[in-house]
Order: sequence, then structure tokens, then C-alpha cells
Amino acid sequence: MADEFKKILVGVDDSADALAAFQYAIHRAKADGAELIIASILESDEMNVYQAMTKDYVHGERDALERHLNEYCQLAKQAGIASVRAIIGEGDPGETIVKVIIPKVQPDLLIIGAEAKKGLAKHFGSQATYMVKHANISVLVVRE
Repeated sequence: MADEFKKILVGVDDSADALAAFQYAIHRAKADGAELIIASILESDEMNVYQAMTKDYVHGERDALERHLNEYCQLAKQAGIASVRAIIGEGDPGETIVKVIIPKVQPDLLIIGAEAKKGLAKHFGSQATYMVKHANISVLVVRE
């Protein structure tokens, strides 16, 4: 494992654990002078069939998620992180982060929360465990 990371990916949703992961990611990125990439996933399984077929609903959900990620980006910049960007994925959170986002952004470290009731780390037994098991980079799990 490297002493310093150049690119840190943090997965966020609206849980306390994700906020704890985000706060640690800011600390780590600041200490290492690393770029911080903040990712969240638009999950289709949280929508009913009608909502999933309604473009206005999906667009509204994506807009809300973009606004939420922009708030995270502003917090990171206010904390002194020079390079911050956000990315939205769609689908199953664990698979999307491991199979789509990590190959796309090529981070050195993934930071996630552990005990979220919904969203990114819905059940530690599934989402977070999947990412720990299948990610080809170091994964740090933060517990609230």
C-alpha cells in the first residue's frame, strides 16, 4: 500500500456512515494532497415501475442527486481540497462502483461507510462487502 494516495474515491448517500466516510476522505485527501472524487449512485430498484418509466421522475431524481453531490464538493473545497469532482452512477451501487466508476476514474483508494440503511452501503453484507471483495484497489470501510 502506498504511503500517500493521489486519487481518492468516496461513495456517499444520505446515511450517517456515508457522512463519516466523506469526512475521513476529506482528512485523507488533505493529508496526501490527493484529488477527491465523490460518487453517488442513482438506484433504479428504489423506484417503482411507473417512476422508472417516467423520464421526468428519473430526471428529477438525478437533479436532486447532482445538487446533493455539489454540496459535498463545496464542503470539500471549503476544507481545503484543491481538486474535487463528483460522479453519478446508475444501477446497483456495489457493482457500479467496482465495474464502472473505478475503471473510469482509476483511484488509488475507495472509502465507503459500513452500516447505511439504504443507498450506497444498503446492507454491509451485500454492497460494502461486494466492494471490499471485488475492488482491485484498497478499500477503507468507515463505521459511524
